[in-house]
Formats: sequence, structure tokens, C-alpha cells
Amino acid sequence: MKLAEKLGVTRSNKTLSEKILTGARLDIQSYYKIKSAVHSRLVDLVDLSAIEEVPEESLREWTRDVLRDVSTAENVPLNRKEQGTLISDVMDEILGLGPIEPLIRDDTIQDILVNTYKQVYVEKAGVLHLTPVQFRDNDHLMQIIDRIVSAVGRRIDESSPMVDARLSDGSRVNAIIPPLAIDGPMLSIRKFGYSPLKLDDLLSGGSIAPEIVEFLEGAIRSKLNILLSGGTGSGKTTLLNILSSFIPESERVITIEDSAELQIQQPHVVKLESRPPNIEGRGEVSLRDLVKNSLRMRPDRIIVGEVRGPEAMDMLQAMNTGHPGSMSTIHANSSRDALSRLEVMVSMGAMTISEMALRSLTASAINIIVHLARLPDGKRKLMSVSEITGMKGDIIAMQDIFVFEQEGIDASGNIYGSFKSTGIPSVFSEHIRIAGVKLSRNVFNFRREAENRKQ
Repeated sequence: MKLAEKLGVTRSNKTLSEKILTGARLDIQSYYKIKSAVHSRLVDLVDLSAIEEVPEESLREWTRDVLRDVSTAENVPLNRKEQGTLISDVMDEILGLGPIEPLIRDDTIQDILVNTYKQVYVEKAGVLHLTPVQFRDNDHLMQIIDRIVSAVGRRIDESSPMVDARLSDGSRVNAIIPPLAIDGPMLSIRKFGYSPLKLDDLLSGGSIAPEIVEFLEGAIRSKLNILLSGGTGSGKTTLLNILSSFIPESERVITIEDSAELQIQQPHVVKLESRPPNIEGRGEVSLRDLVKNSLRMRPDRIIVGEVRGPEAMDMLQAMNTGHPGSMSTIHANSSRDALSRLEVMVSMGAMTISEMALRSLTASAINIIVHLARLPDGKRKLMSVSEITGMKGDIIAMQDIFVFEQEGIDASGNIYGSFKSTGIPSVFSEHIRIAGVKLSRNVFNFRREAENRKQ
């Protein structure tokens, strides 16, 4: 009896792998039994601590031999296609992330969301899709989570049931397990891929206008402090990576993150990453500790991947004490909300400072706020570029210089609109000119359609 017959599959032109991926009704437990047997036998034969030194072709050949022995012992003859499917799955189990390894390799996928072993969603072009991919059980999922977090020196267990980590390609990983996750382990992967988006991709996709890029390049080269705000998945980190390419290569850049994911292209970059406490509750190194330490490392610019707590005060002080041109991101619904969140974050620290003094510090530290959003059609857009012009009474004065104006939704459900300048020249125009950057005449007087309307 062939494996396809043992698993209850009728004759079809589809291979076993195609049937699994399309969610065909299979006796999946029998399939897992064969795969687990091969995996266990291979573990006995190969030293997993030295697995990376074994050529992939040799490992594949060993897997093929083991699979042949197991199929003979189980009296389940396999044809070539079925062998290929099982070998690929076992290789993914040993070298990769098991069932989601093909999703990791798919460059069209931006997010992978695992809701216990039963459900795996992916995001493509800003839209979520349920896949037929499943893990064997929650223990199987936990093995993959442990593999991810242990590779970067993190841990996850009942005493520390949530963790941020990263993959080797820089993709961001978050995992949360019981007792915090009631139904079972949850895994979220924000992919950054092997071919990260470039400026041309944003321009061709209508996410930003070239005039806005020209202004932001001038702002970065003239060392204005920039804060990028937006919701989850709005493209803050992607834009920050792209904008960092405008930093002169002669400058020393220090990046500070909870989980290293920035992909700064400059040659002189120092990457710092926070560290959680160990199992005894000691050894924690917070973002605030890293921001303070970075000031002693002779930085030209400091880039904080995301400001989310008391380190906000240290970042503001760094921007005000000889480190212009610094950048960071923050979760917020608007540019004005970003300033409000900064106030709340500073209040989370032990430092006592009056509201007026804090706002004055913020107004002098931050020059430009770039706000981004993910629209209902899944597309990311730069929604506004605002500049802080100082204090007006006890309020931080801010004005928009570029905005995206939504004009409607076309027949395909896509949002269309235009990027435009507000007609107000930037108060930093002279600052940018003195720095040797010449802006085009029409930068502060343009309107550009972002999407072609489909009837």
C-alpha cells in the first residue's frame, strides 16, 4: 500500500505536498507518524550541534536513506513525489522552522501569524489570508518557538511567558504562551525579507511623493531630528531604514533596539540591543541604559528603533545635547498624538519635570514628525510631514507642510488620492540651505496624484 492510499487519498494529478497545502482531507496523523519516525532516526544519526557543518546534500541523502528504512519497517512504500515531500518537510524541521519554513522563504508574505497549532495566517499586500498550514500540536509549535528565542539568547517559559526575538534575516518575532495565552502558544513574525523595500519601491507603489523624499533627504543631511509615528504595520521601520541611506557615510551611527531589526546600510554602524532579566531576575539592560551609554560612545547620530517607555526622556535630552540628526519611531494615531504619547512615556520614569518644561524640551528636541498609516485597502501611505515651530503659550506649535489627501475609493476597493504641499514653506528651509542642500522650487507648492483611479 502506498502512502497516498494509507492516508486515504484518492487518485488525482495532485502530489501529496499539493494536497497538504491545499487542505485536502488526509489522515494527517499517519503522515506525522512517518515524518516523526524519520526525524527521530535522523536525530540519532546526526550530531545536531554540528548540523550546520553538514552539507545539505549529504543531509538530504541521509534523510532519503532513513525514509526508505522507515517506510519498509512500516510497510508503506513511497513513490518519488511522496519521498520528496517528506524529505523537504523533515529538512525544514531540522534546519528551519518546520511547517512555516516555506512561508518564511516566500518574499510576497509580510506577516506570519500563528494562532496555536491549528491556524496560520499570512499577510500579503496588506490583506490577511488563512493558510492550510498547521503544526502537529502545541508541543510542536513550542519546539519551534524555543528554537527561535534560544538562538538570540532569550528564553520563554511559564515564569517568562512572552518574548521578543528576531530571525537571522532580521525579521521581528513575538511569542506569547500559556498562562497568558489562554488557547495555546501564539507566534507573530514580521518579516523583513532578503530583499528589503527600497525607495524606488515606495515611489512606484504610491506610498510617498518624490518632492517629500527630496525634503526629507535635506532634513536628514542637515541633521534635523526626525520622529516617525504610525500604527502597527504602517511602515515606520521600513521608511526609517530607507531614510537612513541619506546619512553621510562618514558619520558614526548608533542604533538602539529591543530586538535588532534595523538594516542601516552605512559602513560605520554600532548596533545595541536591550537584554531582559535572567531567570533570577537579574542582568536586565533596558533601552534607557543603552541610550545613556550611547552618549559615551562618540555618536554622530543616535537611532532608537522604537521609543516606548522612560527612555523617551533620555532620547530627548540626547537630541538636545549635541547629537542632532537623531531619529526614532513611535506608535501613535497622528503627529499630535505622538507628542502626547511622549509626555506619557516621560512620566513613566522616576524624573519629576513640569508639563511646561517637558513641552519646551520636546519642542526644541524634535524638528520633524513623519506620520504613516496602513489604509483599509492594505496599502501603506505617508499621511503627513509636520514640523515643530516652537511654543505657543503652553502648547507645542506644529504645522503640516505635506499631506496625503484621500479623494475616494475606486471600483476595486482601492483608496485613491493625492500628495500635496500645504503651501507653507518650511521654517527649516534656510537651515537646510546653509547645510549645502538645495531644494527644488516646487517642493512647497505641488500636488501629485498617488493612485490612478479605476472605474
